[in-house]
Amino acid sequence: MTVHIKRIYEPKQDKDGIRILVDRLWPRGLSKQDAGVDLWLKEVAPSPALRRWFGHDPARWTEFQRRYQGELEKNASAVEELERQIGKSDATLLYAAKDLQHNHAIVLQRFLGRD
Repeated sequence: MTVHIKRIYEPKQDKDGIRILVDRLWPRGLSKQDAGVDLWLKEVAPSPALRRWFGHDPARWTEFQRRYQGELEKNASAVEELERQIGKSDATLLYAAKDLQHNHAIVLQRFLGRD
């Protein structure tokens, strides 16, 4: 069982397994029908305050990771629900951020120990 991450705007593939959107907001310009999302777990996304503070600024990346991991540790029920949904199958965590190197899905994948 592997947990992949990818932008929601990338085409759906068979290897994706269960496709889980992990953003708090629905991605711009994408219909729910076209997204191919099996589950939307906005509860595991960074809090609105943390998201605004980070602002996708790479200079804040290290601190963002620390803060977001702290939020995940305090949000055990949402993380447990994510792990339950993933189960023993392949899964893909979907995110909308343009930055492929500095986004919360990377942190979440590592937090789950599935990177």
